[in-house]
Amino acid sequence: MQLPYAEPYKIKMVESLTKSSYGQRYQWIKDAKYNLINLKSSQIFLDLLTDSGTGAMSDKQWAEMMTGDESYAGSRSYFQLKDVAKQIFGIPYFIPVHQGRAAEHVLFSTLLKAGDIVPGNMHFVTTKEHITLNNATAIDCTINSACDITNQNIFKGNIDLEKLESLFKSNDNIPLVILTITCNSIGGLPVSMQNIQETSSLCKKYHCPLYFDAARFAENAYFIKKYEKGFEKKTICEIVKEMFSHVEGFMLSGKKNGIVNMGGLIGLRSETIFKNASVNTVRYEGYITYGGLSGRDLSALAQGLLESTEYDYLESRVEQVAYLGNRLKQYHIPLLEPFGGHAIFINAGEFYHHIPQTEYRGQFLNSNIYLEGGIRGVGIDGLSNNRDPDTGKEVYPPMELVRLALPTRVYTNSHMDYIAATVANVFEKRHESKRGLKLVKDTKLLRSFMAELEPTDQNT
Repeated sequence: MQLPYAEPYKIKMVESLTKSSYGQRYQWIKDAKYNLINLKSSQIFLDLLTDSGTGAMSDKQWAEMMTGDESYAGSRSYFQLKDVAKQIFGIPYFIPVHQGRAAEHVLFSTLLKAGDIVPGNMHFVTTKEHITLNNATAIDCTINSACDITNQNIFKGNIDLEKLESLFKSNDNIPLVILTITCNSIGGLPVSMQNIQETSSLCKKYHCPLYFDAARFAENAYFIKKYEKGFEKKTICEIVKEMFSHVEGFMLSGKKNGIVNMGGLIGLRSETIFKNASVNTVRYEGYITYGGLSGRDLSALAQGLLESTEYDYLESRVEQVAYLGNRLKQYHIPLLEPFGGHAIFINAGEFYHHIPQTEYRGQFLNSNIYLEGGIRGVGIDGLSNNRDPDTGKEVYPPMELVRLALPTRVYTNSHMDYIAATVANVFEKRHESKRGLKLVKDTKLLRSFMAELEPTDQNT
């Protein structure tokens, strides 16, 4: 008999969760203006808002926290992190920062100027914001099948080389190309090694550096090992080293595959860019050997990077996501497939196909899942984008979704069963909802973080 899968860790400490009634949640979501990011954590039963900084650190990471060197400059913890990062990524220059968007701020302030174009595979919302703040423009070059929900290609994060080359031919103001691994906006799906190699070759042809947004680099390597021919027998570390051999640098949120509550990295091959970025780091983050982090954070991140490249850890991580996806499929919930490495994405547009797109179907579904079971996810719809700067009209993404992101090493599969049953209950009652949500208060930037909404039909 083949043994069933079991998590490669045991639980040493537990944290209590608070259950609530439907009436309590109804009042809380009204007070939060139907924007779930405004809820208090004490009002949440299972929090799937993000996997960023919400994972459970290991005993070894907590041990590193106790030995962190808090020197302002030249901390031992910095050199510990630097050595681990060089070992894993094979890139010579590193700058710690407090999280991924800080890396974006420092790097883009260094590399971008007004009028630049930055191609990529569907940039994450904060990446796009930081490009915009530097008066540059983010251009999506993801393959067309990425938004085809029926397409089962696991490597939907790939860049379309024809789209990219067309941009190179028509523009001479492209300072860098960004590959996001895995691609969060495409369901946490990976980029293939072949696509990384071919994108790198194309960038070199046009003398343009290629960078990674590497927040989930280890999950990307796991998918390459599992699904790309020729990599089955390679270790995760070998695959990671090969991936990063094709880029000139990267920005990384350590809060994902670094398995820490706070931290990030910039990695660079160019000494000149490193020196220029160092100036911006001191200006925005702190001295370059701590970058806004305490020594204990640096040490925990070093250990977390080592753990994230262990095959057993990655198998547990990715397979729990697949477990939740398969449980939801048993209830016939419309999902984005294949399943990615950190989250399940529910197809809110199909779930509420009878509700107008103008009524924020992603936010509406997210609200109803919370009301049903106290679960907080993220709605992805027109509110996730800024309005068209010329017309002021809503810009709708190619897919309206609800993302249920699983924190690392936090929830058990019985929690996954609870999540699936909660969504199934909402699905059974979907036709009772005739209308969605409307905006009460809008903002110019980062609308999904700041906007306020209410039901279009107060009887909904």
